[in-house]
Order: sequence, then C-alpha cells, then structure tokens
Amino acid sequence: MAKADKPALRTGVIGLGSMGLNHARVYGEIEGVDLVAVADLSPERLRAATCRTYDDYHRMLAEERLDAVSVCVPTLLHREVALAAIARGVPLLVEKPIAATLDEGRAIDEAARRAGVPLMVGHVERFNPAVQELKRRLVAGELGRVYQVYARRTGPFPQRVRDVGVVHDLAPHDIDVMFFLLESAVERVYAETLRGIATEHEDMLWGVLRFRNGAVGVLDANWLTPLKVRQLSVLGEKGLLQADYLSQQVRFYPKDSGAHSLEAAPQPINVEKAEPLRLELEAFVDAVRRDVAAPVSAEDGLAALATASLLVESALRGHAIAVPQESAVE
Repeated sequence: MAKADKPALRTGVIGLGSMGLNHARVYGEIEGVDLVAVADLSPERLRAATCRTYDDYHRMLAEERLDAVSVCVPTLLHREVALAAIARGVPLLVEKPIAATLDEGRAIDEAARRAGVPLMVGHVERFNPAVQELKRRLVAGELGRVYQVYARRTGPFPQRVRDVGVVHDLAPHDIDVMFFLLESAVERVYAETLRGIATEHEDMLWGVLRFRNGAVGVLDANWLTPLKVRQLSVLGEKGLLQADYLSQQVRFYPKDSGAHSLEAAPQPINVEKAEPLRLELEAFVDAVRRDVAAPVSAEDGLAALATASLLVESALRGHAIAVPQESAVE
C-alpha cells in the first residue's frame, strides 16, 4: 500500500512476454507503486492480468494517466513503442538492448532528450548484488590493476527469442557489466560466431574486447548449451574475484607470490541476496519520483549496443576491428 502522504506512482507495462510479466509482478510488489495497466496482443496473457488491460498500447497510453512505463516488447519494436511513450510524455524503461540498431537507439535517445522525458535502459545485471559487490571491491582497489574480465553466459535456447541473435540478446548483459566495472572505453574488438543452428542469427559468440585501460574482456555466450551458466571472473594483480549471477555467490582467490605457490583456497564473500529486477525497478521508480538521472542511461544502452554490433561485424569480416579514439565505445 502507498503511504498516505505520498501518492502512488502509476505504472504500466507494454509487452507481456517473460520479462514483461516479471515487470508487472515486481511493480505490484513495490511499496508506493500501483500497476494500473498492461498492454499485449495476446488475449490469454491479458486475461491473466489483475489490472486494466489493452490490446493496443497506443490506446493505453492515451487513456491512462501513467507516471512510468516499462517497454518489454520484442527488440524490433523498441523504437516504435518507445517513441509513442515519449510522445505522451511518459517516463520509460526500455528493456535491453535499447533498440535493434544504433540508428533506432539514437532516435529514441534524441526524442527523449528533446521532450525532456526520463529514459532508462534495462541492463538488469548491473543491479545483481554479486556485480555490485565486485564493483565495490574494484573501487576499493582490492584487486589492484585489472587484467581480464571473463563472462560466460550459456544455456539452452530460450523460445521467447527469434528476432535477434545471441550477440544482441545475451552479450549486452555482460558488455554493460564490463563497462560498469572497468569504466573504460573499448579500443578494439574481435569475434567468432556460429550461425544458423537454432536461428538464422548468431547462436554462439566468442568475443574479445580490448579496453583502453589495458584490460581484456572475454565474452563466451551461446544458447546451445544444455546447462545454464551465468558467471563472471575478474582477474587482477592481487588475485581473482569470481561471481555467479544466478546464486549471487562471490569468491576471492588471493594471489600467492611465494616461491612455491599452490592453488589459492577460495575465500567466500558474504553478499546480501536480492532480486536484481526488483532493485532495478526500484531504482527506476526512485529516479522518476526524484526527477534525477536514471542509473542506466541511454548512452549506456547505446554503448552496449554499439559494441555488440561491432562484434557481429568483426565475425562477418573475419578480423579485429579498431575503434577510433574519437568514437571510442564507452
């Protein structure tokens, strides 16, 4: 229930696929927030909703007084739906990637800027408590110089995905986390992919990002592996930090500089577990309420999308691609 001295924030969700359903659920759980309407083309999904429903998101935006909306439609529709919300002046969170192409992403960003409408991109892994713990320790200098960030994101094919490949669907999660952790631009990318196995797009990615601060990012992503894995490792001069996105467990393996070094014993790090999506939507709601900049900006979303697009281009060309200094991706 909303507190009596503060009106409830009226929210809506456009698109009730797996992510949209979770957005709707979480909005219904956040104190001081009312989920007032959802829109989707599926009558079955709409029948399961507990708020007002629309089979036309344009009508929902026109008829409802919304304070914020989540755009959770397929990637190819992000531009169309986001621009409609912006035209109505509704603050919006657009699920990652921000759009299907850089031009479409820039169009969303420019429209939001012109209209003065708050815009956040849904890079949910930034809010994973395990990632937040890694960030805290890197800022404190506990690893010293960072040499490598290795991300493994593999699992079985998600039936919800058909419109984009694994590079644009899965890799942006870890690309954004690398930017978040390293705070550095990318100067060179290289990728190998396999296509046409589960979809007509890329189904497997092995990518390398060279950052301007000297660190190397490695991306291992596919939707062909029977076992679901979501792991992140950060190697530095003082040891190795390892995080599991799913269990939210973090371990530190200190470097032993002795003459007869043995394999380091892991040191478990206590992490207060929480649902990343809830933390993300609470941050979005808070930014809207206080009229402050969103914690994940359109620029962040465009940087992840640009990097993903360069990885696809590198795989097609068969060689590394240098990013000019003046247009460094960050």
